[in-house]
Amino acid sequence: MKITILICSNDAETVWNAFRYANTCRAYNDETTVFLMGKGIEAASIQSLKFDIEEQLQLFEEQEGRIIGCGVCCESRKDVMPDLANELQCTLGSMQDFYVLVKESDKVVTF
Repeated sequence: MKITILICSNDAETVWNAFRYANTCRAYNDETTVFLMGKGIEAASIQSLKFDIEEQLQLFEEQEGRIIGCGVCCESRKDVMPDLANELQCTLGSMQDFYVLVKESDKVVTF
């Protein structure tokens, strides 16, 4: 199955759960892509003692999951978060990329 997960939140627990779900999808060998949009583009920079997002991100990468960040959303934060593009360590995409993901996916889940 082809699954797209859209993350639009910078809430630590929400992002942590989204990547836990993404890792579960990969464990079942589903082709899984996470698209970060809006506040979700901040996912890699969220710090939380209770919710280990970094661990979930690393596991997702180890399982060959794919992460795409909205380039416009990233660019709009460069004054406040100048290192965001480097912190993301993912491909930056566009609305057209997101459109193709949604069109070709069997399921789309949003967080």
